[in-house]
Amino acid sequence: MSRHLQSSSLFATAVGLALLSAGPAWALYKVVAPDGRVTYTDRPPADRPAATLKTNGSVVSTAGLPFELQKVANQYPVTFYSSSTCAPCDAARQMLQSRGIPYAEKTVETSEDILTLQKREGVQQLPILKVGSKQLVGFAQADWLAYLDAAGYPAKSALPASYKQPAATPLVPPEIKAPVPDPLRLQADTPSNISPAPNPTPPAPPGFKF
Repeated sequence: MSRHLQSSSLFATAVGLALLSAGPAWALYKVVAPDGRVTYTDRPPADRPAATLKTNGSVVSTAGLPFELQKVANQYPVTFYSSSTCAPCDAARQMLQSRGIPYAEKTVETSEDILTLQKREGVQQLPILKVGSKQLVGFAQADWLAYLDAAGYPAKSALPASYKQPAATPLVPPEIKAPVPDPLRLQADTPSNISPAPNPTPPAPPGFKF
């Protein structure tokens, strides 16, 4: 066996052991009965789709997935942290989609998002991939693929043609918007009683990397 193959085999083995060392991924499932009744269980139901609820608030839908893919997605759910100003995030997203990985995407755009990411993940860099409880910081395709392989995700997409990737959601949900003001009232307002425009979103803290 060549040195390259030996190194690849050792790396894959190490990744597998790292995933196993995290212990069982205890999941909580939200199940909606035909009558609309919602229940929560620690085991996925066999007769209806369920959404996996994780403690970080992101949801990976397993509805309509093949059984084997549903099983690995429940055991090692994938969460992807990204930003619209992060070029590596675009490459990482394309890789996940071409591989057929069902994942939850959380966007980091505001200063509140950045502070929450730092508290939750302890890093100041994007993109981030979470495979179960394992964290991968920065897009290194070989490493990401190795962890997805070790978790048991298919080497080629097994997603059904009808599957639609859920839309990305902000890491910190936006506040409820204020009611839209009456345009006639605005026309009657004078400069003295018009509220100033809100300050723009502050830039990312020093040291944050994309």
